Amino acid sequence: MNPSTLIGILASCVLLASVLLFTAESPQSFINLPGLGIVVAGTLAATFISYPLKEVLRVVRLVAIVFRRENTYIRDDITELVDMSRLWLKGDVRAVEASLEQTRNPFLRTGIQLVIANTKEDEIFDLLRWRISRLKAREHAEAQIFRTMATYAPAFGMIGTLVGLVNMLEVMEAGDLHVIGPRMAVALLTTFYGILLANLVFKPIAVKLERRTEERLIAMNMVLEGISLITKRRLPSFIEETLNSFVANYHDEIRDPQPPAARRAKSETS
Repeated sequence: MNPSTLIGILASCVLLASVLLFTAESPQSFINLPGLGIVVAGTLAATFISYPLKEVLRVVRLVAIVFRRENTYIRDDITELVDMSRLWLKGDVRAVEASLEQTRNPFLRTGIQLVIANTKEDEIFDLLRWRISRLKAREHAEAQIFRTMATYAPAFGMIGTLVGLVNMLEVMEAGDLHVIGPRMAVALLTTFYGILLANLVFKPIAVKLERRTEERLIAMNMVLEGISLITKRRLPSFIEETLNSFVANYHDEIRDPQPPAARRAKSETS
């Protein structure tokens, strides 16, 4: 499981447990199945109305992605690009084609196949940039589904509250606080459910998916740069250093706390 997702789930459970155990006389007072049903059913209904069926059905798969720890395999792509650049520089086209049979990155495979086919550099870049744009648009639309659900949930929470208030007004003539109080609490719980689902479920999932898309776009642009350098017949060592800059992690891009020699000496002594 993704560690940050696990930490978030545990923190949410602790928060809700604290609310239920320490701020209420009875934890059951925060349970209202009809109100929760209004929020969940209304949110799903509005989402189905807003999006095509095939896009909504992908929601379950997208939720699984949030919980799964996903690797981008950038290092593997760099190794494959550098190895293929060496073979291409030697003119060994058959060896490059054999390497393509082993790669699991379809974006990289398409780019190298176009290079082998002697496609013009501009045409290669146009096609690959189009595929990057298509992935960005598709995954942005997937994340937008959850942002839309985060908008609908509080609204249906308010609808549930209004329904509860109408029911409360029907018994106000009796003036019995033992009847009015519980109905008022039930009315407010639907708003609670709507805000909770929006800010603790739907929005975090949308942000997680957007961050995943950003990482995937970095990986695709890295592959695009590597293919560009291969078409220009740059040296494999230069290609490797250039591609490594895409995954280099510096605490500060302007100045390191220590020079490389000091860091190496510290690691050797330790």
